[in-house]
Amino acid sequence: MRRAAGKARVGAALLLALVLAGCGMAPQKPPASTLVMPPAWRTPVVGPESKVERDWWRAFDDPALDALVRKALEHNADLRTARSRLQEYRARVIVAQSAQRPELNANLSPSKSRLIGPFGTPIQIAAITGGVTASYEVDLSGALAATTAAARFDYQTQQAAADAAALSVAATVASGYLNLRGLDAQLVVAHDTLISRQRSFDLARRQFEVGYSSRLELAQAEAELHTAAGVVPQLEQAIGEQENALSVLVGDNPGPVARGRTLSELNAPSIAPGLPSELLRRRPDIAQAEQAVAAADANLAAARDKLLPSLSLNASYGMYAYSLKQLVQEPFQLWSIGASVLAPLFNGGRLRAQADIAASLRDRAVFAYESVVRNAFAETENSLDAIERLGDQLREAQARQLVQAEVLRVAHKRYANGYASYLEELDAQRNLFSAQINVLQLRQNLLAAHVNLYRALGGGWTPGRAKDSEGNRAP
Repeated sequence: MRRAAGKARVGAALLLALVLAGCGMAPQKPPASTLVMPPAWRTPVVGPESKVERDWWRAFDDPALDALVRKALEHNADLRTARSRLQEYRARVIVAQSAQRPELNANLSPSKSRLIGPFGTPIQIAAITGGVTASYEVDLSGALAATTAAARFDYQTQQAAADAAALSVAATVASGYLNLRGLDAQLVVAHDTLISRQRSFDLARRQFEVGYSSRLELAQAEAELHTAAGVVPQLEQAIGEQENALSVLVGDNPGPVARGRTLSELNAPSIAPGLPSELLRRRPDIAQAEQAVAAADANLAAARDKLLPSLSLNASYGMYAYSLKQLVQEPFQLWSIGASVLAPLFNGGRLRAQADIAASLRDRAVFAYESVVRNAFAETENSLDAIERLGDQLREAQARQLVQAEVLRVAHKRYANGYASYLEELDAQRNLFSAQINVLQLRQNLLAAHVNLYRALGGGWTPGRAKDSEGNRAP
């Protein structure tokens, strides 16, 4: 008998080993990385060494800009949606964790029925059944733990996505505000130019009335006056549209936007980007892609583990009685306890195919991560180069503006004294207006390039700092 029992145990062990060997699946290795970290930036470092702060927009030292960005971070619809999505993924983690814990249920079922008795006479039976059932799945293969880990990584991915959305909104508000202040500055120049054109027209009319100039010069002065007048409503329309866009972005109805410093008073902050490797810790979209890889890898592990046997423990205890009094005093007690092992033997290759799908998704997450990192390098390089080149262009444009102002002064004096035609002054006026607008646009673009650099450097956001709308972190 003992020898037979021993053989039975050995046979069961061999059978279990065969089942485990047949169900197992070799790990699928991730693709080889093709990402090469550059040792330094192509463009020389801009400004002194300083840390990129989370509230980077305050470096522009404009209270109105600070108020707009903070309002957008609180009321922007996209950010509110992202925070709501965090609540969903937090609940997903709790759902995944619950599968690793025992499940306990209670039931109470009163019933009354009319049946035909053994002698053909109808009888009525009243019964009350109550009980408690418990079940627990032993995570032998680790599939449940891998599923929970994947849910946590998904939650952290959404945290990083919320940070990326906040960075994008802050940068968009800052860029929009700078564009608004640039349009305001251009409107001031347009009004000043209109006043100058009115003086030129008045002078041309006096010259014509006394016979010092021709009707052609008078007509040219009038045409230039109308041209300058037409620029004003064009800029006012652009200002109104930019105000409406900013209002909607911060969660308000379209309307006027409070201003702070003028474009010339806004100073471009000097920052140093540090080393390229620091982007991996700064940019929330890189953190998002990294967490996506981790989640895909955990899902792959869970898919492979589903090929292994699972063990479930079940227990129940119940009471049966024909009346409530009997249920309380002398019920019939019912109980059961047991376990079940489920081993996938044949499913048409479905589980292996699902593992292959998970491996493909993991590989694509790795490729996407590398693409995000390379794009981050390119955005930073472009922003650094733009700051350097726009600075050079702005200096040349400012020098040109000074020269054109002097040309107009001389041309106006020559025309007023009758030494030159109005065409000479007209050309000088046009060139000066073009130079002034060019300086304003370049200054605005230079400030916007700093915003883009802050965006490219991650804006001070670090992985895992986001919270959902209730202030919760990942469970």
